[in-house]
Amino acid sequence: PAWLRRLCGHLLSERLLRPGGVQAVVRGILEGTGGGAGAEAAALDWRKCDAIAKILASCPQQCLSLEDYYRQVCPQILDLLHIQDKVAARQFQRVATTTLLTMAREHPQLAERHLLQPLLSPLLRCSE
Repeated sequence: PAWLRRLCGHLLSERLLRPGGVQAVVRGILEGTGGGAGAEAAALDWRKCDAIAKILASCPQQCLSLEDYYRQVCPQILDLLHIQDKVAARQFQRVATTTLLTMAREHPQLAERHLLQPLLSPLLRCSE
């Protein structure tokens, strides 16, 4: 029903905007994947990661502005690249890179400011 979809969307958005919320949502959705073998398990893994990336790249209706959403969520997306657990790291990195690409396509200036500049700043410092 529509009311349940709205409520779930509101709760998901609320969680994403909290500190550590992106990682908690990604862990919750990915839980139970990654243990299988073969092409079918790999395809399921890719589909889940792509679905999560679409969720993360979409600004919730409750957010005051797209800029505010990017400011709160993008640092958390970049943190996904630094997960230490080797098994989970592959999936988290896949989610982070797919989200980055999606955001860069949809809102290039915001993605540059909140994702690409922080990601590339160590390289830029070294090259100066």
